[in-house]
Amino acid sequence: MDRRFMALALSMGRRGMGKCWPNPAVGCVIVKDGVIVGRGWTQPGGRPHAEVVALAQAGQAARGATAYVTLEPCAHTGKTGPCAEALVNAGIARVVSAMTDPDPRVAGQGHAILERAGVSVTVGVRGEEAAADHWGFLQNRVEGRPFVTLKLANSFDGRIATATGESQWITGPEARHLVHAMRDCHDAVMVGGGTARADDPQLTVRGFGARAQPLRVICARRLDLPLSGRLIATAAEVPTVICHGDDAPSELRDAWAGAGARLVPVAVAPGGHLDMAAVLAELGTLGVTRVFCEGGGSLAASLLNAGLVDQLIGFTAGVALGAEGRPSLGAMGIDRLAEAPRFDLIHTAQIGADVLHIWQRPNPFLGD
Repeated sequence: MDRRFMALALSMGRRGMGKCWPNPAVGCVIVKDGVIVGRGWTQPGGRPHAEVVALAQAGQAARGATAYVTLEPCAHTGKTGPCAEALVNAGIARVVSAMTDPDPRVAGQGHAILERAGVSVTVGVRGEEAAADHWGFLQNRVEGRPFVTLKLANSFDGRIATATGESQWITGPEARHLVHAMRDCHDAVMVGGGTARADDPQLTVRGFGARAQPLRVICARRLDLPLSGRLIATAAEVPTVICHGDDAPSELRDAWAGAGARLVPVAVAPGGHLDMAAVLAELGTLGVTRVFCEGGGSLAASLLNAGLVDQLIGFTAGVALGAEGRPSLGAMGIDRLAEAPRFDLIHTAQIGADVLHIWQRPNPFLGD
């Protein structure tokens, strides 16, 4: 029974993914005598928390009930009081928590508040699933960087464009629609300067009605981006961060800042590209927990070489472009197979005429 209700709480929490950062996308279900009396998930912007939403829905029925929460209830006072105390004050008799929160402001203190008040606490129900859902938040708190998904849409032979640069469209409309849904559950969408120059992308979620847009992140060392494109035209409307090197011309910095973009100077790696560890650290400081990277090849190779990719999402189309086509990854300097980054396959599916395959590195937070 605990696992069934926690599964529902996890599905509730996923509704907040990409919308509640820097807070975790938590889900909460309140059950009394086998009947669900309250449900909630972390709301856009991070407030109110899932427990508060579920308690408000449950009302007096919360007294003597069990609360299923996908992450340890918070123990610190921010814009609102601790959720652990809210559960105690509502008369909750038992809390089933999927996992402990490693945030130093919580780190077992939420569970301790509950236990001191006489609330029964069970920890670890569907903990592996919770660790997967909260991976980005946990990584931000422990390592200071977000979870990174690298998405590549390729021909069968791993090309993203013909030799002349034609790329629209290698994959079909169903795959492209799914990519928009994937953007929607990430805090930020990131591309390199080459992609921004070649495609003039919008990097927004479309096809799902009006909604808050993810943060747009462009990595361009010299800020050599089009000053007449869609990105700069919408920088005041859609939150936009541009990571650049110290050698970016001041006139370009002024142009982008004046258009509404947030400029973030970062260190340059020995190869001449931006240091991607530094880029992700800056995004982590901003509170970003999940990044959806859509290339291009140089940026993708830099992330892979630095061991900063947590999830690979590939869309493979049944078309071959040949060796003269543009590869999806830039040079990585790999001489031996043992040096190549490897991931574990976790999902495959047919999406329209294309094949979706999802790969991950081992989750470092399993068992926390």
